[in-house]
Amino acid sequence: MAKPVKDPLTGAKTTGHVWDETLQEFDNPLPRWWVWMFYATVVFTIVYWLMYPSWPVAGTYLKGFNTITYETDAGEEKTTHWNTRALLQRDMQTGTQALKQKEYLTKVAAAPYEQIAQDPDMAAFVRSYGNGIFGDKCAACHQAGGQGVVGLFPNLVDDDWLWGSKPEQITETLVNGRNGFMPPYRETFNDDQLDQVANYVMSLSGLEANKEAAVKGEQIFKGEKGGCYYCHTSEGTGMYAQGAANLTDKIWTVANVPAKDSAEEKLAAIKTVIRDGIQRQMPAFSSRLSDTEIKVLVAYLKQLSGE
Repeated sequence: MAKPVKDPLTGAKTTGHVWDETLQEFDNPLPRWWVWMFYATVVFTIVYWLMYPSWPVAGTYLKGFNTITYETDAGEEKTTHWNTRALLQRDMQTGTQALKQKEYLTKVAAAPYEQIAQDPDMAAFVRSYGNGIFGDKCAACHQAGGQGVVGLFPNLVDDDWLWGSKPEQITETLVNGRNGFMPPYRETFNDDQLDQVANYVMSLSGLEANKEAAVKGEQIFKGEKGGCYYCHTSEGTGMYAQGAANLTDKIWTVANVPAKDSAEEKLAAIKTVIRDGIQRQMPAFSSRLSDTEIKVLVAYLKQLSGE
């Protein structure tokens, strides 16, 4: 180990190490300000460990003495140890943007739908806030753009609503959910009858169909054998109360007729729906969304469908 010596030129204390005969390492004390900064960081660390979550201990961690209070989704005030989740929850309730959001939610809750659609600021808020709700609650089934999935989930961007497009009808759909049901006719119709009814359904939309079969299918459709008119009406225009599709508007929600090239393929797609029936359910959102959030979502859906 080198013996400390003094530099002959400056008189400064060195460690005794010399490189290339002249290069020496000084042994100067650290600057006082640097030492105090180091001590301060040590104190800061200890205080931080005491106030905030830090070290893992026995399957858990030190939660610290600092607390944070926020309002739960149920409207109850809750105090817990400081953590980023609770901080985010509080900021979403008391932050500047959160307060603006609450202000607009109050306006939307008090305004009729016509006013919301005509007011640029409220309409813009509905597009922004409603899109967030739709992305969280609806997009998994109806897709991000609301175009749905043929045969499974209805398209929300067209002007065809199975349960009605009035705000009160959409609200009822969201609050209570919907049970889409059409009985299967595999045990009711033989092959000829199934073909005849399918041809009649095609003719209702102006598609190419076997006229003779369609005439017989109409009798089944409007008779007690099929009883289709109970839900779809005698004109085939559907019924909102039952969620029964309009068969005359060329909008197909279950049978993917537009994707088929030939008349035979279109007929087969319709026959499949008649034979197998429809069973699909939309959950109720009364327990998942507040009344105001449901109203915002209804206004957003009206915008999404261009109404």
